[in-house]
Amino acid sequence: MDIDFSKDNGLVPVIIQNNNTLQVLMLGYMNLEAFNKTKAENKVTFFSRSKNRLWTKGEASGNFLIVKDIQIDCDNDTILIKAEPKGPTCHTGSTSCFKEETAKGFLYELQQTISNRIDTNDENSYTNKLYKSGINKVAQKVGEEAVELVIEAKDDDADLFKNEAADLMYHYLILLKAKGFTLEDIENVLESRQR
Repeated sequence: MDIDFSKDNGLVPVIIQNNNTLQVLMLGYMNLEAFNKTKAENKVTFFSRSKNRLWTKGEASGNFLIVKDIQIDCDNDTILIKAEPKGPTCHTGSTSCFKEETAKGFLYELQQTISNRIDTNDENSYTNKLYKSGINKVAQKVGEEAVELVIEAKDDDADLFKNEAADLMYHYLILLKAKGFTLEDIENVLESRQR
């Protein structure tokens, strides 16, 4: 990697992004020595401008950033590191230094909405009514939606297929809630299978 460290007193900005969620976690700076240490140890090391020394993220807290991928921008003067965070990234205890606790997208917002409807016992909510009907009814509904998706998969109506897929996903999220699990739990299982 041919990084141009000649600008800005030998420092280049480094954007840290969560490898799994793609959430931007923080911005720091590296000089050549910090970059080489990061590559050698597979843990993100910055050059701290305030301490005027190399600083490995997590050296005091244990919240290391484990390097998964390094990319350089088109001008060779900015680094993007995709990392696996071992704990909160921000010194405040937040997931991200940009005050976003999650950047996982709409499915996670929907999961939260489903959870809220159930936890607040919203009597006008279909979600809550289905949940209160018991695990057998919720599981049965997931099965029905899965069969409907399979049937639509055999046809050529893209809109019907997408709608049935959405129905299955929605009811699957209710089933996860009924069983006391979250999408994150299922992600962890899938991620463990990659190793």
